[in-house]
Amino acid sequence: MNITATHINYYHICHRKLWLFTNGISMEQTSDTVADGKLLHETSYQQRADRYREIELSFTLTNHISLNGKIDFYDVKNKLIHETKRSDKMETAHEWQVKFYIYLLSLNGSDGVKAILEYPRIRTTKEVSLSEEDIQHLQEVFSNIQKIASLAQCPERINSTICKSCSYYELCYVGD
Repeated sequence: MNITATHINYYHICHRKLWLFTNGISMEQTSDTVADGKLLHETSYQQRADRYREIELSFTLTNHISLNGKIDFYDVKNKLIHETKRSDKMETAHEWQVKFYIYLLSLNGSDGVKAILEYPRIRTTKEVSLSEEDIQHLQEVFSNIQKIASLAQCPERINSTICKSCSYYELCYVGD
């Protein structure tokens, strides 16, 4: 199975969204929220592309899980990932996404990496690092993602306040 940072993010938000995504149902292309996030990413730190590199990484674990990540802004000199997000409402999912990137970099031989989550609209940042416990959690998450992806039926919706801004909202609440 191929696991990306999107899988990690969705796992920490909603297992239904994760199941839909892993089964080829993608709704991001119709989402105003996703489009707004992309615009924010492109316009918030325009000079960043000159100073930092975009990198794509992969690593295959012994259990045939392939990990893949695309880091938009990586400061190689300072070993620092910069991740821009629209809102801190799903900060836990954002943290695990960058921890996944840090782990992927470590698997590829780059140790001592940290990340900064940047929320330009609320003018705040948060530094993120990776611990041994985090690595154990990620390994459990990989296994759990495989289990969720292989379910015969889609998990139940979570009926959370975050659902209203989700790109899958109309699909989950059709008929309500």
